[in-house]
This record gives sequence, C-alpha cells and structure tokens, in this order.
Amino acid sequence: MSTAAPRATGQDHLWSVDEHLEDILDTVRPLEPIELQLLDAQGCVLVDDVTVPVSLPPFDNSSMDGYAVRVADVSGASEEFPAVLEVVGDVAAGQAEPLTVGPGQAARIMTGAPLPPGAETVVPVEWTDGGLGEGPVSGMRARSLGPEGACGQVRVHRSAEARAHVRAKGSDVKAGDRALEAGTVLGPPQIALLAAIGRGTVRVRPRPRVVVVSTGSELVQPGEELASGRIYDSNSFALTAAARDAGAIAYRVGAVADDAETLRTTIEDQLVRADLMVTTGGVSVGAYDVVKEALSHVGDEDVPGSGIEFRRIAMQPGKPQGFGSIGPDHTPLLALPGNPVSSYVSFELFVRPAIRTLMGLRDVHRPRARATLTADKPLTSPKGRRQFLRGTYADGKATPVGGAGSHLVAALAHADALIVVPEDVESVEPGTEVEVVLLG
Repeated sequence: MSTAAPRATGQDHLWSVDEHLEDILDTVRPLEPIELQLLDAQGCVLVDDVTVPVSLPPFDNSSMDGYAVRVADVSGASEEFPAVLEVVGDVAAGQAEPLTVGPGQAARIMTGAPLPPGAETVVPVEWTDGGLGEGPVSGMRARSLGPEGACGQVRVHRSAEARAHVRAKGSDVKAGDRALEAGTVLGPPQIALLAAIGRGTVRVRPRPRVVVVSTGSELVQPGEELASGRIYDSNSFALTAAARDAGAIAYRVGAVADDAETLRTTIEDQLVRADLMVTTGGVSVGAYDVVKEALSHVGDEDVPGSGIEFRRIAMQPGKPQGFGSIGPDHTPLLALPGNPVSSYVSFELFVRPAIRTLMGLRDVHRPRARATLTADKPLTSPKGRRQFLRGTYADGKATPVGGAGSHLVAALAHADALIVVPEDVESVEPGTEVEVVLLG
C-alpha cells in the first residue's frame, strides 16, 4: 500500500525514467504478511526463515526393493555359491513394528521402509532368486501371490558393502537446519519441502491483487464483430497476463468508453479487490484523454494524501504516464499510455517492479545484460530520451525486431528483450555494446 502522495514537481517537469521509478518504489510498500495453507501459499513470498523440526529422512530407510541383511552373511556370495538366508518376513513403508534381522537371516524390504534392527545393508531383489529357488529375478513378487516371497529361504548372488542402498537419516536435511530462507518464492518444490517437514501453514506476503482497466470508445472485445474505425482491445489482455507473470492475481476489466464519470465509477467499484490499479490509455494531451480528465483531481477533496499526478517521462516509447494513489486505502494507481508497445514497455519498467515490491521481493527488476548490437544500419534515438527498442537476445548479441513505432504489436510478440539507448546517445552503430533488459 502507499503511505503518501507522490511529491509535487509541477506539470512542466520532465521526469527521468529513474526518477519516476524511484517515486513509485518509494511510495509502494510490501503487503502485510498472512498465514496461509500450503497450496494457497503457492507463488507467495516467505516472510520468515523456516527451520527443519525433524530430519529428512527421519530414519534410515531402503532406496531399493530387496532384502535387508547383515554384511557378513552375504560376503563372497556369487551365482555359483549363493548365500542362503532365512527370510523372517516383510518390512514395508509405514510399518510400525519392524522385524529384527539376526545372523543368517534376511527380511524382504520395500523402497522407503525403515532398515530393521540388526540389518546392515540392502541387497536389491535383482541380486537374488526372490525366494523362488531359481536364478536371479527381475522384481519382487507380491506377498499375496506366493508364501515363498515372505518366508522360507532366499539365495543372494552378490555381496554388498555396509549401508549399500540405504538412505541415511538426515541425509536430505537435518533437524535444526534452515529449510527455506525468508524472501523465497514458494513454488512446487518449496511447498513439497514444507509438507515433508510437517508444516501445514506458512507465513507469507500474499500475491498482490492487480486490476487492469483499458479505456477507449474505439475498443472492441476479441471475438466480437469489428466495425469501421474500431480496434480490438489488446492492452488489457497483455497487461493482465503480464501482471500474472510478475506474480500477481490479476483481474481484467473490459474496456471503458471515453467518459470520465463512467471511468471514475468503474475504478471506485474495483478498489475493493485491488492492491494496485493499472489503467491504459487516455493519459496524453488529446481532447478525449479520459483517464487524465477523470483522475487528475480524484480523491483530493475527500481523502487527504491521495490523487494522481500525470507526468512527462524522458523516454520512448511511453512519454505520458500517471502515478499516485486513490481511495480510502491509498491504493497505488499507475496510468499507462494507450499505444500497445508504450503500454507494455511501461508495464515492464514501472508496474512490474511495483508488483514485486508489493510481494516483498528483494530483487524487483528484470535481469539486464550487456550485448553486441547486430543490425543492418545504425539505430537512431531522440536526444534527451531513453529509448527502449524491441529486440532478441542470444549468445551475447542483441538484434532489433521491427521498428520504433509504438503500435507494432507483432514485433513485440517476437521480442524477448528491450535494447536500451541512453538519453545522451542519438545513434548506435552495429557492433557497439548495448544494455538489454531480458524479458523472458
């Protein structure tokens, strides 16, 4: 949640990319921790270190289906001169009262079953006759298929060293070890570990709820008929998917027409389920820039400290931006441009870090790398603006995809990186080293 309104700088101030991002990250705060059931915590960030209460595995157990024996009893065993042992019974996984293996004895043991007292090693069933009195077998016969499997005699055709095929107690993690570090994102392997050490719940920061609202009377929902002068709403789908990719629970609101009162009402209705609001479109200087019209003064009279400031950022694409907070809980709101590429680049640079901050992550930014520019001609860039060009990155090389136009959705779909051209650079020659933001 935000704690204060963004600093006032005046409408004529040209913000740098870094200034705008810093203001966002200074305002947005991690969500309060909650206790969740394991499966509900998937994708959330762990708040506290988790210590192992019991060792894993909690006891010595077999890693094979076979026979638990004493080392001396199978020493020198071969197919020609097998060791003949008395089978005293079965040891199954979860068995409460294990058998004891004495001299000249063996116990059938299943994978995961505890090594019984007296036994020192496990010989795989494939090294034995399986109790059938014939040659080596390929697997363990079910107990119900013949009494010879769990009693009688077994011939062992190979010797085994001490503790062969035995998983030692604590060989995975020991009691008192740190299982997971605070700040860890809980995926399937981490949830498996928590369950394995007996944790039914865990304290995490919840996944932020992000509501995405696109604006524009020209927008039509995919699947509907496209009339003259209309376009399909792609931004709300792109940004909702991007928010989910960043780790959020994202909700897409259908396109709102160019009416300020309708937009204000829509946003106010959505606040109940939002930790972060994102709008796209209507933030420039046109006569129908409804977001700017609707939100420039929203909340100023009723809720001290809230309000949205619209800014010019020294970047291309994405010069017009809006940021602030809205509603009684000071819910952060980022207003992005409406051109598809401008909208997506703005999301990656500003909204994604905000989402990751709400999650409580330490590293909120996309990874960056240095690469050699491969292109047919020099790249040009407007002086005083930081340009972000769509491109591909592989083997230390960055290649532009499509042109610089902020409407080129097809080029964006084939890009996996943003090529960064600094504010003081107007031309970049092929072969020059450039910085890239990795999107994949």
